[in-house]
Amino acid sequence: MRVLLITGKGGVGKTTVSAATALRAADLGYRTLVMSTDPAHSLGDAFSVELGDLPTPVVPGLHGQQIDAQRRLEAHWGTVRDYLAQLFDWGGADGIAAEELVVFPGMDELFALAEVQDHVASRDYDVIVVDCAPTAETLRLLSLPDILGWYMEKLFPLERRVAKVVRPVLSRVMSMPIPGDDVFQAGEGFYGRIEGVRRVLADPDVTSARLVMNLEKMVVSEARRTYTYLGLFGYAVDAAIVNRIIPDAVTDPYFKRWRELQAEHLETVREAFADLSLLRLRLFDEEMVGIDKLRLVGEELYGDRDPTVRLATSTPFRVFEEDGEVVLALFLPLVDKGDVDVMRRGDEVYVTVGPYRRSLLLPDSLRRRAVIGARLSGRELWVRFGVHGG
Repeated sequence: MRVLLITGKGGVGKTTVSAATALRAADLGYRTLVMSTDPAHSLGDAFSVELGDLPTPVVPGLHGQQIDAQRRLEAHWGTVRDYLAQLFDWGGADGIAAEELVVFPGMDELFALAEVQDHVASRDYDVIVVDCAPTAETLRLLSLPDILGWYMEKLFPLERRVAKVVRPVLSRVMSMPIPGDDVFQAGEGFYGRIEGVRRVLADPDVTSARLVMNLEKMVVSEARRTYTYLGLFGYAVDAAIVNRIIPDAVTDPYFKRWRELQAEHLETVREAFADLSLLRLRLFDEEMVGIDKLRLVGEELYGDRDPTVRLATSTPFRVFEEDGEVVLALFLPLVDKGDVDVMRRGDEVYVTVGPYRRSLLLPDSLRRRAVIGARLSGRELWVRFGVHGG
């Protein structure tokens, strides 16, 4: 089973790459599903096929799916949403405002992403290609399992016990709605789905992310940040896909400066993504829509390579001993010293890169050791632990 996450800044050609990758896999004999979690669905337009909320045949061996995220949200969050809406309404928010407050930004896309776990568990497909939402949204969604995991493990059990104790008392003396067991069960079910997605997406033998970019300064910079943040949260990246390269055959003087700029940015890409497989797509002279044209894209993108294999390998985490100390090494490419912060609290180490923070629960072998330092070593962050009780 392979899951391929195709992501990048909006407008760089993610959907075309996703569709071409899936079509290439299906032509090689893999049972393939390509699914869109981007609220602005365009996957059906790429194939010139009508796609809906359920997997729909596109060509033999290939199904496409544009997930109705709102429907998933209603099914899995409806009970919690209704309770929170009552709570906000009790607190003074009117009905519409309360409804808006209880559906957090990106939650509908998160439930769309959770569909991946269901398809993996079904074993109906050999390959799942995910046309992700634009970069910022994808990063936020992929970081949620870690954040929610901390909440569910630390606070959720306490809240549930407290609610059971205070519910009979408060219900007699005040009108504030107190969550029932159905609310907590729905919350646990929600977390279970998200945790299941995390396990699938964080397994480098199953899932690889591929970054799509154009040769423009802002786009390349965002792709570099994405590479770092995916490393922070333990997701393997195996390819950088450079789209819309002006072909050598284009000699019109109008494009001379564009070609020079693209050459400069391409050198930056080579250096920044040296650990990844670098794939290229030229700027086509027509819109690459429909099965036949997508096949051309897939052939040019992958050549003789199987698009489902791991195109590059990296280990997000490793633990080793050095000079009597234990080192927790976190693969964190493209980070400067001033961009990263490390803090130990109890059994956890918190790593912050830019606006993102991750909580790393330490294994038993490290919990009894004190953090004695952290430094960047090449493309890794090394967190050093001293002797027991040190």
